[in-house]
Amino acid sequence: MKKKNGITRREYLKQSILGSAGLFMAPSIIPSSVMGKRAPSKNINIAQIGWGRIAIGHDLPGVLSDPGTRLVAACDVDRNRVEKANEWAKNFYNSEDIQRPEDYVEVKTYQDYREMLAEESDIDAVIISTPDHAHLLPTIEAALAGKDIYLQKPHSLTVEEGRLMNDILHRTGTVFQIGSQQRSNDTFRRACELVRNGRVGNLHTIEIGLPYDPPGGNPGPQEVPEGLDYDAWLGTTPYLPYSEDRVHTKAGIEGRPGWLRCENYSAGMITGWGAHHLDIAHWGMGTEYTGPVEIEAEAVFPTDDPDYDGLWDVHGDFRVEAKYKNGVTMVVSDPEVFPNGIRFKGDEGWIFVTRGGGAVTASDPGTGSVEEGPLQASDASLLSELGSDAMRLYGESGESHHHNWLRCIRNRTTATSTPAEVSHRSTTACLISHIAMKLPRKLYWDPINERFKNDDEANAMLSRPQRHPYKASQIPGLVRR
Repeated sequence: MKKKNGITRREYLKQSILGSAGLFMAPSIIPSSVMGKRAPSKNINIAQIGWGRIAIGHDLPGVLSDPGTRLVAACDVDRNRVEKANEWAKNFYNSEDIQRPEDYVEVKTYQDYREMLAEESDIDAVIISTPDHAHLLPTIEAALAGKDIYLQKPHSLTVEEGRLMNDILHRTGTVFQIGSQQRSNDTFRRACELVRNGRVGNLHTIEIGLPYDPPGGNPGPQEVPEGLDYDAWLGTTPYLPYSEDRVHTKAGIEGRPGWLRCENYSAGMITGWGAHHLDIAHWGMGTEYTGPVEIEAEAVFPTDDPDYDGLWDVHGDFRVEAKYKNGVTMVVSDPEVFPNGIRFKGDEGWIFVTRGGGAVTASDPGTGSVEEGPLQASDASLLSELGSDAMRLYGESGESHHHNWLRCIRNRTTATSTPAEVSHRSTTACLISHIAMKLPRKLYWDPINERFKNDDEANAMLSRPQRHPYKASQIPGLVRR
């Protein structure tokens, strides 16, 4: 194994990933000689962290459809899932749409992503398709290991985790893309361009409709299945007894997992779909690097009922109202109030954009069908083509979100469709909406300092305690400032 700075790559990664150090706040710039190669070979070697429905149904097909990529390693805390990686890869490369059997190589499988990062020196980039609570550690550790990263949304489980992640992503020069694929959809881009070019006049209101998940679920406890490292699955979150409805189904991969409906691991649909739609709202009004200044909300939670005995506890019916410094009010609610999508309202009309009935996987909740089409307006003239001198937003027509990330890796630019700071800001708007659902008052947000004004109770909810030994403060290679 090649030496780097007098130690083997494995020794370096064990020191920088597996040891113990103080809480990272702002690391020094890490030289490229330490980070390893940054210019991928003809093939971009991909490792997959998290082998579930989003990985095999969306992220891997999206990335590996590029003929300059190949899957070389895969990891999941559930050995029963990841051991199927080679079978999946062979079938994928031999499929009628791909027909690239020569690109198949043996996929090395792991239960611990840290071991994978330490042993597989030829990995150029990783896809992280884990539950929301398991985004923080692999993102930071993969960045420190010199890997470019595609991360499924939402960016993080808490606001402080998101800022922590971004500090290291910026300073390592990681080519990062969040899975906010609506950014690479021509229709969503066009809607935002129309709004940014004044088609609705003075923009004053944005209405967003989101789905939500039902209550239920068996709280267990049940016996942990053989092959699942349940302690590692819980990660930073408190220890709770295993229940299949808390984690994911034991049979197959396609079903919608229960963790999406548990607040320990997800904030519910306010981040699940909100990370998509609030991102588009920010794009359309040009607030991608800031956030609201006032926010208030109300929501129904299953646990409001003292007789509720189910497991799933994320929000149900809800309403969020947020005001931005530019004077725009954003209102977010459930499909009974607004159709699933984003409506930009100005003093000269409105433009509405939606996926319609589209879903990423078959087990996604219903998104609503809009017969009038994915792009609508109060008057058809608002949708006419923009002139040659119009302001245009980032993106190439027809380029997929995954392929945009790969192009940026090849060009060594961090300017992806949805870079880290944009991703963090849209997720932050979702997370402070969730905090507002919990507190019966208007909150005042400072988007520069990322704190609530004069509200200790709300600020205490910007982070969560982390369980030993999965604390971010135990990642070595990070420095205290």
